[in-house]
Amino acid sequence: LLAGLTGVLLAIGALLDAGTGSNTFLMIMLVVSLGMNFVSYFYSDRIAVRMARAEPVDPVRHRDIVMMVERLAAKAREPMPKLYVSPSPQLNAFATGRNPRNAAVVVNQGLYDALTAEELEGVLGHELQHVYNRDILIGSVAAGIGTMITYLAFALRWIPFLGSSEDGPNPLVALLASIIAPIVALVIQTSITRSRESLADHTGAELTGNPLALASALAKLEAGANDPRRLRAGGTPAETNQAMQHLYIAAPFGGRAASKLFASHPPIPERIAALEEQARRMGQLGPDQRSGLS
Repeated sequence: LLAGLTGVLLAIGALLDAGTGSNTFLMIMLVVSLGMNFVSYFYSDRIAVRMARAEPVDPVRHRDIVMMVERLAAKAREPMPKLYVSPSPQLNAFATGRNPRNAAVVVNQGLYDALTAEELEGVLGHELQHVYNRDILIGSVAAGIGTMITYLAFALRWIPFLGSSEDGPNPLVALLASIIAPIVALVIQTSITRSRESLADHTGAELTGNPLALASALAKLEAGANDPRRLRAGGTPAETNQAMQHLYIAAPFGGRAASKLFASHPPIPERIAALEEQARRMGQLGPDQRSGLS
């Protein structure tokens, strides 16, 4: 899937080269794709944290976050990521970074204020498993390439108005590429995130030993995302950037795609139902018992 995103960039170059008899644009897109992969690999965590306006956790004010992550990281026998708190009032959190030794977990202040200790631990377990499953590297690179494709597509829309020449790109092809490329990139990017969210739910609940706590947190996240007061409060650049929304545990502002094909996350009711089934297998719910969360 990640190769598919890079392929979209190269396809833009190939389309622009159509009829020109050269590979100039193809080579440009190859360089751009390699550059974006390099930047995303080494700097995605810093970029995401900055866009979330996050600051390192206060070890006194947020002592519970530090202790929870220390305990869970030790249980998983994995490194402890850097911890940050974003001033955003939205109920959300995300993880980023290229590997477990270079990762960060960001918790929104709104989430911290709204959840119980068990629910918060459930969310932290989910985010840690994204790090330990190496999901964050894939997602961060996808976000970087997706953002570049979006900006390139916007630039391509101006080519038809700049005229054309025998040696220049075909204006019609450029316009077509500007429309198709972002759609294909979005489909690939959301496929990546949906394929990993359910796994992070499952393995995160295994790590904490409490699937219902994560299910309860997800129910609160869904309610908070549709709260008019929180919607009016807005969010950070990270939350409003379409290419970065997949990093969060739930789609910011309750984003609902017209089709599952474009959804960055599985529907929360489905995620809750899966966690309830996991709780049954762990003996925390009876065979026909429901949590009342979905």
